Amino acid sequence: MTPPDELAAFGYRQELRRSLGGFSAFAAGFSFVSILTTVFQLFGFGYTFGGPLFFWTWPVVLAGQLLVALVFAELAARYPLAGSVYQWAKQLSKGFLGWLAGWMMLLGCIVALAAAAIALQVVLPSVWDGFQFVGGDPSVTSPTGAANAVLLGTLLLVFTTAVNAGGVRLMARINDVGVAAELLGVVVLVTGLLLFAVRGPQVVLHDAPGTSAGIGGVLASALMAAYVLYGFDTAASVAEETKDARKAAPRAVLRAVLVSGIGGLAVVVTALMAAPSLTDGQLAGHGLPYVITAVFGDTLGRVFLADVAVAVVVCTLTIQTGTVRLIYAMARDGALPASARLAGVSPRTGAPVAPALLSGGLAIGLLLLNVGNPTLFSTITGTSVVVVYLAYLLVTGPLLIKRLRGGFPAEPGRFSLGRWGVPLNGAAVLYGIAMIVNIAWPRAEIYDLAGSGSPWMLLFPIEFVGGALVIGWLCWLRLRPAPALEPAT
Repeated sequence: MTPPDELAAFGYRQELRRSLGGFSAFAAGFSFVSILTTVFQLFGFGYTFGGPLFFWTWPVVLAGQLLVALVFAELAARYPLAGSVYQWAKQLSKGFLGWLAGWMMLLGCIVALAAAAIALQVVLPSVWDGFQFVGGDPSVTSPTGAANAVLLGTLLLVFTTAVNAGGVRLMARINDVGVAAELLGVVVLVTGLLLFAVRGPQVVLHDAPGTSAGIGGVLASALMAAYVLYGFDTAASVAEETKDARKAAPRAVLRAVLVSGIGGLAVVVTALMAAPSLTDGQLAGHGLPYVITAVFGDTLGRVFLADVAVAVVVCTLTIQTGTVRLIYAMARDGALPASARLAGVSPRTGAPVAPALLSGGLAIGLLLLNVGNPTLFSTITGTSVVVVYLAYLLVTGPLLIKRLRGGFPAEPGRFSLGRWGVPLNGAAVLYGIAMIVNIAWPRAEIYDLAGSGSPWMLLFPIEFVGGALVIGWLCWLRLRPAPALEPAT
Protein backbone atom coordinates (compact mmCIF):
# COMPACT_ATOMS: atom_id res chain seq x y z
CA MET A 1 0.00 0.00 0.00
CA THR A 2 1.10 3.56 -0.63
CA PRO A 3 0.74 5.95 2.31
CA PRO A 4 -2.36 7.71 0.86
CA ASP A 5 -4.04 4.30 0.42
CA GLU A 6 -3.29 3.52 4.05
CA LEU A 7 -5.10 6.64 5.21
CA ALA A 8 -8.01 6.02 2.84
CA ALA A 9 -8.48 2.62 4.49
CA PHE A 10 -9.20 4.48 7.75
CA GLY A 11 -11.46 7.02 6.04
CA TYR A 12 -8.95 9.90 5.90
CA ARG A 13 -7.20 11.90 3.18
CA GLN A 14 -3.48 12.66 3.13
CA GLU A 15 -3.48 16.35 4.13
CA LEU A 16 -0.34 16.63 6.24
CA ARG A 17 2.99 16.59 4.40
CA ARG A 18 4.81 13.26 4.64
CA SER A 19 8.39 14.51 4.87
CA LEU A 20 9.86 13.15 8.12
CA GLY A 21 12.50 10.43 8.26
CA GLY A 22 13.09 7.89 11.00
CA PHE A 23 15.44 10.15 12.99
CA SER A 24 12.96 13.01 12.99
CA ALA A 25 10.24 10.67 14.28
CA PHE A 26 12.58 9.46 17.04
CA ALA A 27 13.55 13.07 17.78
CA ALA A 28 9.88 13.98 18.27
CA GLY A 29 9.49 11.34 20.98
CA PHE A 30 12.92 11.93 22.53
CA SER A 31 12.59 15.70 22.79
CA PHE A 32 9.12 15.38 24.38
CA VAL A 33 10.79 13.32 27.09
CA SER A 34 13.90 15.58 27.03
CA ILE A 35 16.34 14.29 29.62
CA LEU A 36 18.05 17.61 30.21
CA THR A 37 14.81 19.58 30.55
CA THR A 38 12.95 17.31 32.92
CA VAL A 39 15.84 15.96 34.97
CA PHE A 40 17.14 19.48 35.58
CA GLN A 41 13.60 20.58 36.41
CA LEU A 42 12.89 18.02 39.12
CA PHE A 43 16.23 16.62 40.31
CA GLY A 44 16.16 18.80 43.43
CA PHE A 45 12.61 17.71 44.18
CA GLY A 46 13.48 14.03 43.88
CA TYR A 47 16.55 14.38 46.07
CA THR A 48 14.69 16.38 48.72
CA PHE A 49 12.21 13.61 49.42
CA GLY A 50 14.12 10.46 48.50
CA GLY A 51 17.77 11.33 49.08
CA PRO A 52 20.21 9.21 47.02
CA LEU A 53 17.68 6.39 47.18
CA PHE A 54 15.39 8.29 44.80
CA PHE A 55 17.67 6.88 42.06
CA TRP A 56 15.84 3.55 42.36
CA THR A 57 12.55 5.08 41.25
CA TRP A 58 14.18 5.64 37.87
CA PRO A 59 14.77 2.00 36.78
CA VAL A 60 11.32 1.07 38.13
CA VAL A 61 9.61 3.76 36.06
CA LEU A 62 11.79 2.96 33.04
CA ALA A 63 10.79 -0.71 33.19
CA GLY A 64 7.10 0.20 33.55
CA GLN A 65 7.15 2.72 30.72
CA LEU A 66 9.02 0.28 28.49
CA LEU A 67 6.11 -2.12 28.95
CA VAL A 68 3.72 0.64 27.86
CA ALA A 69 6.00 1.52 24.93
CA LEU A 70 6.03 -2.08 23.69
CA VAL A 71 2.24 -2.04 23.63
CA PHE A 72 2.23 1.33 21.87
CA ALA A 73 4.79 0.15 19.29
CA GLU A 74 2.46 -2.68 18.31
CA LEU A 75 -0.43 -0.24 17.94
CA ALA A 76 1.72 2.23 15.99
CA ALA A 77 2.43 -0.46 13.40
CA ARG A 78 -1.26 -1.29 13.06
CA TYR A 79 -2.71 2.24 13.21
CA PRO A 80 -0.14 4.71 11.74
CA LEU A 81 -2.30 7.78 12.31
CA ALA A 82 -1.88 11.29 13.67
CA GLY A 83 -3.06 11.59 17.25
CA SER A 84 -1.60 8.23 18.44
CA VAL A 85 -3.31 7.67 21.82
CA TYR A 86 -6.67 8.99 20.60
CA GLN A 87 -6.59 6.90 17.43
CA TRP A 88 -5.55 3.73 19.23
CA ALA A 89 -8.16 4.09 21.95
CA LYS A 90 -10.84 4.85 19.37
CA GLN A 91 -10.09 1.57 17.60
CA LEU A 92 -10.11 -0.42 20.86
CA SER A 93 -13.07 1.11 22.70
CA LYS A 94 -16.13 2.32 20.87
CA GLY A 95 -18.12 5.24 22.24
CA PHE A 96 -17.27 7.44 25.20
CA LEU A 97 -14.27 5.48 26.55
CA GLY A 98 -12.45 5.61 23.24
CA TRP A 99 -13.05 9.34 22.95
CA LEU A 100 -12.15 9.91 26.61
CA ALA A 101 -8.56 8.74 26.09
CA GLY A 102 -8.06 11.46 23.49
CA TRP A 103 -9.72 14.05 25.72
CA MET A 104 -7.58 13.19 28.75
CA MET A 105 -4.43 13.05 26.63
CA LEU A 106 -5.25 16.47 25.22
CA LEU A 107 -5.65 17.98 28.68
CA GLY A 108 -2.49 16.24 29.86
CA CYS A 109 -0.54 17.62 26.91
CA ILE A 110 -1.75 21.16 27.61
CA VAL A 111 -0.65 20.82 31.23
CA ALA A 112 2.69 19.26 30.16
CA LEU A 113 3.20 22.08 27.66
CA ALA A 114 2.87 24.65 30.42
CA ALA A 115 5.11 22.61 32.73
CA ALA A 116 7.88 22.32 30.12
CA ALA A 117 7.79 26.03 29.30
CA ILE A 118 8.37 27.12 32.90
CA ALA A 119 11.49 24.93 33.08
CA LEU A 120 13.39 27.85 31.58
CA GLN A 121 13.34 29.35 35.07
CA VAL A 122 15.55 26.52 36.32
CA VAL A 123 18.40 27.38 33.93
CA LEU A 124 18.23 30.88 32.41
CA PRO A 125 18.71 32.92 35.63
CA SER A 126 21.70 30.65 36.37
CA VAL A 127 23.18 31.48 32.95
CA TRP A 128 22.69 35.23 33.44
CA ASP A 129 20.92 36.95 36.30
CA GLY A 130 19.47 39.44 33.81
CA PHE A 131 16.92 36.76 32.89
CA GLN A 132 15.36 37.24 36.32
CA PHE A 133 13.07 40.03 35.11
CA VAL A 134 10.99 39.90 38.29
CA GLY A 135 13.36 41.06 41.03
CA GLY A 136 13.94 38.77 43.98
CA ASP A 137 14.69 35.13 44.64
CA PRO A 138 14.98 33.15 41.34
CA SER A 139 14.13 29.86 43.07
CA VAL A 140 11.05 28.29 41.51
CA THR A 141 9.56 27.70 44.95
CA SER A 142 9.55 31.44 45.73
CA PRO A 143 6.76 33.83 44.62
CA THR A 144 9.18 35.95 42.56
CA GLY A 145 10.75 32.90 40.94
CA ALA A 146 7.36 31.46 40.10
CA ALA A 147 6.23 34.79 38.62
CA ASN A 148 9.37 35.02 36.47
CA ALA A 149 8.83 31.41 35.38
CA VAL A 150 5.41 32.40 34.03
CA LEU A 151 6.93 35.31 32.10
CA LEU A 152 9.71 33.23 30.54
CA GLY A 153 7.31 30.40 29.82
CA THR A 154 4.86 32.71 28.08
CA LEU A 155 7.57 34.12 25.81
CA LEU A 156 8.70 30.58 24.93
CA LEU A 157 5.14 29.49 24.13
CA VAL A 158 4.70 32.42 21.76
CA PHE A 159 7.83 31.26 19.90
CA THR A 160 6.86 27.57 19.73
CA THR A 161 3.36 28.46 18.56
CA ALA A 162 4.80 30.49 15.69
CA VAL A 163 7.13 27.62 14.69
CA ASN A 164 4.36 24.99 14.79
CA ALA A 165 2.13 27.23 12.68
CA GLY A 166 5.01 27.51 10.19
CA GLY A 167 4.98 23.84 9.21
CA VAL A 168 6.40 20.46 10.19
CA ARG A 169 9.62 20.88 8.17
CA LEU A 170 10.57 24.03 10.10
CA MET A 171 9.70 22.29 13.37
CA ALA A 172 11.71 19.19 12.41
CA ARG A 173 14.81 21.18 11.46
CA ILE A 174 14.84 23.00 14.77
CA ASN A 175 14.03 19.83 16.68
CA ASP A 176 16.66 17.69 14.93
CA VAL A 177 19.39 20.22 15.71
CA GLY A 178 18.15 20.59 19.29
CA VAL A 179 18.04 16.82 19.85
CA ALA A 180 21.56 16.42 18.45
CA ALA A 181 22.75 19.15 20.82
CA GLU A 182 20.96 17.50 23.74
CA LEU A 183 22.41 14.05 23.01
CA LEU A 184 25.88 15.55 22.79
CA GLY A 185 25.23 17.48 25.99
CA VAL A 186 24.21 14.31 27.83
CA VAL A 187 27.40 12.51 26.73
CA VAL A 188 29.59 15.47 27.75
CA LEU A 189 27.75 15.85 31.06
CA VAL A 190 27.99 12.19 32.05
CA THR A 191 31.66 12.00 31.01
CA GLY A 192 32.56 15.17 32.91
CA LEU A 193 30.72 14.10 36.05
CA LEU A 194 32.49 10.73 35.97
CA LEU A 195 35.90 12.40 35.66
CA PHE A 196 35.20 14.62 38.67
CA ALA A 197 33.36 12.04 40.79
CA VAL A 198 34.16 12.20 44.49
CA ARG A 199 32.37 9.00 45.46
CA GLY A 200 31.49 5.69 43.81
CA PRO A 201 28.20 4.44 42.35
CA GLN A 202 27.44 2.75 45.67
CA VAL A 203 26.10 6.16 46.75
CA VAL A 204 22.70 5.02 45.49
CA LEU A 205 22.65 2.26 48.11
CA HIS A 206 22.72 4.58 51.12
CA ASP A 207 20.61 7.40 52.47
CA ALA A 208 22.00 10.85 53.25
CA PRO A 209 21.14 12.40 56.64
CA GLY A 210 18.23 14.80 56.57
CA THR A 211 17.16 14.08 52.98
CA SER A 212 14.68 11.23 53.18
CA ALA A 213 11.22 10.73 54.60
CA GLY A 214 11.53 6.94 54.45
CA ILE A 215 9.49 4.88 52.00
CA GLY A 216 6.94 7.65 51.74
CA GLY A 217 9.61 10.11 50.64
CA VAL A 218 11.00 7.72 48.04
CA LEU A 219 7.51 7.12 46.65
CA ALA A 220 6.92 10.87 46.44
CA SER A 221 10.26 11.34 44.68
CA ALA A 222 9.03 9.01 41.92
CA LEU A 223 7.26 12.07 40.50
CA MET A 224 10.53 13.04 38.84
CA ALA A 225 11.02 9.81 36.88
CA ALA A 226 7.30 9.50 36.14
CA TYR A 227 7.27 13.02 34.70
CA VAL A 228 10.45 12.55 32.67
CA LEU A 229 9.54 9.26 31.00
CA TYR A 230 6.29 9.96 29.22
CA GLY A 231 5.41 11.52 25.89
CA PHE A 232 7.33 8.99 23.80
CA ASP A 233 4.09 8.32 21.93
CA THR A 234 4.70 11.62 20.10
CA ALA A 235 7.06 9.61 17.87
CA ALA A 236 3.92 7.88 16.60
CA SER A 237 1.70 10.97 16.67
CA VAL A 238 3.56 12.32 13.63
CA ALA A 239 2.96 9.05 11.73
CA GLU A 240 1.03 10.74 8.91
CA GLU A 241 4.08 12.91 8.29
CA THR A 242 6.62 10.07 8.57
CA LYS A 243 7.88 8.03 5.62
CA ASP A 244 7.19 4.28 5.90
CA ALA A 245 5.41 4.95 9.20
CA ARG A 246 4.37 1.34 9.90
CA LYS A 247 8.05 0.43 10.35
CA ALA A 248 9.52 3.75 11.43
CA ALA A 249 6.98 4.66 14.14
CA PRO A 250 7.34 1.52 16.34
CA ARG A 251 11.13 1.81 16.23
CA ALA A 252 10.98 5.51 17.05
CA VAL A 253 8.72 4.92 20.07
CA LEU A 254 10.98 2.23 21.55
CA ARG A 255 14.20 4.12 20.85
CA ALA A 256 12.81 7.26 22.45
CA VAL A 257 12.08 5.38 25.69
CA LEU A 258 15.32 3.43 25.82
CA VAL A 259 17.66 6.30 24.94
CA SER A 260 15.87 8.67 27.31
CA GLY A 261 15.71 6.13 30.12
CA ILE A 262 19.32 4.97 29.94
CA GLY A 263 20.65 8.50 29.41
CA GLY A 264 18.63 9.91 32.27
CA LEU A 265 19.68 7.11 34.60
CA ALA A 266 23.33 7.86 33.78
CA VAL A 267 22.84 11.57 34.48
CA VAL A 268 21.23 10.91 37.86
CA VAL A 269 23.84 8.47 39.15
CA THR A 270 26.85 10.48 37.94
CA ALA A 271 25.40 13.68 39.43
CA LEU A 272 25.14 11.93 42.80
CA MET A 273 28.73 10.71 42.43
CA ALA A 274 30.10 14.17 41.55
CA ALA A 275 28.08 16.45 43.87
CA PRO A 276 30.50 18.21 46.27
CA SER A 277 28.19 17.48 49.20
CA LEU A 278 25.09 15.40 49.77
CA THR A 279 24.14 17.07 53.03
CA ASP A 280 24.69 20.83 52.78
CA GLY A 281 21.23 21.46 51.28
CA GLN A 282 22.55 22.70 47.93
CA LEU A 283 21.67 19.53 46.02
CA ALA A 284 18.07 19.63 47.24
CA GLY A 285 17.69 23.40 46.96
CA HIS A 286 19.38 24.03 43.59
CA GLY A 287 19.50 20.61 41.95
CA LEU A 288 21.68 19.91 38.93
CA PRO A 289 22.63 23.55 38.17
CA TYR A 290 24.50 23.50 41.50
CA VAL A 291 26.39 20.35 40.50
CA ILE A 292 27.19 21.70 37.02
CA THR A 293 28.66 24.99 38.22
CA ALA A 294 30.52 23.30 41.09
CA VAL A 295 32.10 20.65 38.85
CA PHE A 296 32.73 22.53 35.60
CA GLY A 297 33.33 25.98 37.00
CA ASP A 298 31.34 29.12 36.45
CA THR A 299 32.15 29.77 32.79
CA LEU A 300 31.88 26.22 31.42
CA GLY A 301 28.93 25.62 33.71
CA ARG A 302 27.05 28.54 32.17
CA VAL A 303 27.83 27.27 28.67
CA PHE A 304 26.41 23.89 29.54
CA LEU A 305 23.32 25.42 31.15
CA ALA A 306 22.78 27.31 27.89
CA ASP A 307 22.66 23.91 26.16
CA VAL A 308 20.06 22.84 28.69
CA ALA A 309 18.05 25.95 27.80
CA VAL A 310 18.11 24.81 24.15
CA ALA A 311 16.77 21.43 25.30
CA VAL A 312 13.94 23.17 27.14
CA VAL A 313 13.02 25.06 23.97
CA VAL A 314 12.89 21.96 21.75
CA CYS A 315 11.08 20.00 24.45
CA THR A 316 8.35 22.64 24.63
CA LEU A 317 8.25 22.82 20.82
CA THR A 318 7.74 19.06 20.45
CA ILE A 319 5.15 18.79 23.20
CA GLN A 320 3.15 21.41 21.34
CA THR A 321 3.70 19.53 18.06
CA GLY A 322 2.17 16.39 19.58
CA THR A 323 -0.67 18.44 21.05
CA VAL A 324 -1.39 20.05 17.69
CA ARG A 325 -1.57 16.64 15.95
CA LEU A 326 -3.90 15.36 18.64
CA ILE A 327 -6.24 18.35 18.28
CA TYR A 328 -6.17 17.97 14.50
CA ALA A 329 -6.88 14.22 14.66
CA MET A 330 -9.85 14.68 16.99
CA ALA A 331 -11.20 17.69 15.10
CA ARG A 332 -11.34 15.95 11.73
CA ASP A 333 -13.52 13.31 13.41
CA GLY A 334 -15.81 16.07 14.71
CA ALA A 335 -14.72 15.11 18.23
CA LEU A 336 -14.06 18.62 19.56
CA PRO A 337 -16.00 21.89 19.73
CA ALA A 338 -15.31 24.10 16.67
CA SER A 339 -14.01 21.01 14.84
CA ALA A 340 -14.52 22.50 11.37
CA ARG A 341 -12.07 25.31 12.13
CA LEU A 342 -9.60 23.15 14.07
CA ALA A 343 -9.41 20.49 11.33
CA GLY A 344 -8.17 22.94 8.72
CA VAL A 345 -4.64 22.63 7.27
CA SER A 346 -2.87 25.65 5.83
CA PRO A 347 -2.26 25.16 2.09
CA ARG A 348 0.88 27.30 2.38
CA THR A 349 2.62 25.63 5.33
CA GLY A 350 0.86 22.27 5.44
CA ALA A 351 0.30 22.78 9.19
CA PRO A 352 -2.87 22.87 11.32
CA VAL A 353 -2.58 26.54 12.33
CA ALA A 354 -5.71 26.84 14.49
CA PRO A 355 -4.67 23.94 16.81
CA ALA A 356 -1.26 25.59 17.24
CA LEU A 357 -2.85 28.87 18.31
CA LEU A 358 -5.35 27.10 20.59
CA SER A 359 -2.76 24.93 22.36
CA GLY A 360 -0.40 27.86 22.88
CA GLY A 361 -3.19 30.08 24.20
CA LEU A 362 -4.48 27.46 26.64
CA ALA A 363 -1.00 26.73 28.01
CA ILE A 364 -0.32 30.44 28.52
CA GLY A 365 -3.68 30.80 30.27
CA LEU A 366 -2.79 27.94 32.61
CA LEU A 367 0.47 29.69 33.49
CA LEU A 368 -1.23 33.01 34.13
CA LEU A 369 -3.59 31.32 36.60
CA ASN A 370 -0.53 30.35 38.65
CA VAL A 371 1.40 33.63 38.79
CA GLY A 372 3.38 33.73 42.04
CA ASN A 373 2.26 30.25 43.13
CA PRO A 374 5.26 28.59 44.89
CA THR A 375 3.87 25.12 44.16
CA LEU A 376 3.71 25.95 40.44
CA PHE A 377 6.19 23.26 39.33
CA SER A 378 5.13 20.36 41.47
CA THR A 379 1.38 20.95 41.12
CA ILE A 380 1.44 21.20 37.33
CA THR A 381 3.89 18.34 36.83
CA GLY A 382 2.07 16.03 39.24
CA THR A 383 -1.27 16.72 37.58
CA SER A 384 0.16 16.19 34.09
CA VAL A 385 1.52 12.78 35.12
CA VAL A 386 -1.83 11.65 36.53
CA VAL A 387 -3.80 12.80 33.48
CA VAL A 388 -1.42 11.39 30.85
CA TYR A 389 -1.00 8.08 32.67
CA LEU A 390 -4.78 7.80 32.82
CA ALA A 391 -4.95 8.36 29.06
CA TYR A 392 -2.33 5.63 28.57
CA LEU A 393 -4.36 3.31 30.80
CA LEU A 394 -7.41 3.90 28.59
CA VAL A 395 -5.36 2.33 25.78
CA THR A 396 -3.51 -0.49 27.54
CA GLY A 397 -6.59 -1.59 29.54
CA PRO A 398 -9.03 -2.08 26.63
CA LEU A 399 -6.28 -3.70 24.57
CA LEU A 400 -5.67 -6.26 27.33
CA ILE A 401 -9.37 -7.08 27.39
CA LYS A 402 -9.36 -7.46 23.61
CA ARG A 403 -6.33 -9.78 23.78
CA LEU A 404 -7.95 -11.95 26.44
CA ARG A 405 -10.97 -12.31 24.18
CA GLY A 406 -8.76 -13.32 21.25
CA GLY A 407 -9.62 -10.21 19.26
CA PHE A 408 -6.11 -8.90 18.60
CA PRO A 409 -4.21 -11.50 16.53
CA ALA A 410 -0.72 -10.75 15.29
CA GLU A 411 -0.46 -9.37 11.75
CA PRO A 412 2.36 -10.89 9.64
CA GLY A 413 5.17 -8.51 8.73
CA ARG A 414 4.34 -5.95 11.43
CA PHE A 415 5.78 -5.39 14.89
CA SER A 416 4.03 -7.72 17.32
CA LEU A 417 4.45 -8.93 20.90
CA GLY A 418 3.24 -12.37 19.85
CA ARG A 419 2.68 -14.82 22.69
CA TRP A 420 4.10 -12.29 25.15
CA GLY A 421 1.26 -9.88 24.40
CA VAL A 422 -1.00 -10.79 27.33
CA PRO A 423 1.62 -10.87 30.14
CA LEU A 424 3.43 -7.72 28.95
CA ASN A 425 0.16 -5.87 28.37
CA GLY A 426 -1.14 -6.98 31.76
CA ALA A 427 2.03 -5.79 33.49
CA ALA A 428 1.70 -2.42 31.71
CA VAL A 429 -1.84 -2.03 33.06
CA LEU A 430 -0.81 -2.86 36.64
CA TYR A 431 2.11 -0.44 36.45
CA GLY A 432 -0.15 2.35 35.16
CA ILE A 433 -2.66 1.89 37.97
CA ALA A 434 0.05 1.83 40.65
CA MET A 435 1.73 5.00 39.36
CA ILE A 436 -1.53 6.94 39.08
CA VAL A 437 -2.40 6.09 42.69
CA ASN A 438 1.11 6.98 43.88
CA ILE A 439 1.34 10.40 42.19
CA ALA A 440 -2.29 11.42 42.84
CA TRP A 441 -2.00 10.56 46.55
CA PRO A 442 -2.58 13.80 48.54
CA ARG A 443 0.82 15.09 49.67
CA ALA A 444 1.61 18.52 51.03
CA GLU A 445 5.16 18.19 49.64
CA ILE A 446 3.78 18.14 46.08
CA TYR A 447 0.48 19.99 46.13
CA ASP A 448 0.62 22.31 49.16
CA LEU A 449 4.22 23.38 49.62
CA ALA A 450 3.08 26.65 51.22
CA GLY A 451 1.48 24.65 54.04
CA SER A 452 -1.98 26.20 53.76
CA GLY A 453 -3.60 22.93 54.81
CA SER A 454 -6.25 23.44 52.15
CA PRO A 455 -7.83 20.16 51.02
CA TRP A 456 -8.47 21.80 47.64
CA MET A 457 -4.73 22.03 47.04
CA LEU A 458 -3.96 18.55 48.32
CA LEU A 459 -6.61 17.00 46.08
CA PHE A 460 -5.81 19.13 43.02
CA PRO A 461 -5.05 16.29 40.55
CA ILE A 462 -8.15 14.37 41.64
CA GLU A 463 -10.26 17.52 41.29
CA PHE A 464 -8.72 18.19 37.88
CA VAL A 465 -9.51 14.69 36.65
CA GLY A 466 -13.04 14.89 38.09
CA GLY A 467 -13.68 18.20 36.36
CA ALA A 468 -12.22 16.85 33.12
CA LEU A 469 -14.55 13.83 33.25
CA VAL A 470 -17.65 15.98 33.82
CA ILE A 471 -16.78 18.47 31.09
CA GLY A 472 -15.74 15.63 28.78
CA TRP A 473 -19.05 13.83 29.27
CA LEU A 474 -20.99 17.00 28.47
CA CYS A 475 -18.90 17.53 25.34
CA TRP A 476 -19.43 13.93 24.32
CA LEU A 477 -23.19 14.20 24.66
CA ARG A 478 -23.13 17.27 22.42
CA LEU A 479 -20.67 16.01 19.82
CA ARG A 480 -20.97 12.21 19.64
CA PRO A 481 -18.16 11.79 17.07
CA ALA A 482 -18.50 9.43 14.13
CA PRO A 483 -17.52 5.80 14.89
CA ALA A 484 -14.01 4.64 14.07
CA LEU A 485 -13.28 2.83 10.82
CA GLU A 486 -11.26 -0.36 10.77
CA PRO A 487 -8.68 -0.47 7.97
CA ALA A 488 -9.75 -2.21 4.79
CA THR A 489 -8.15 -5.56 4.26
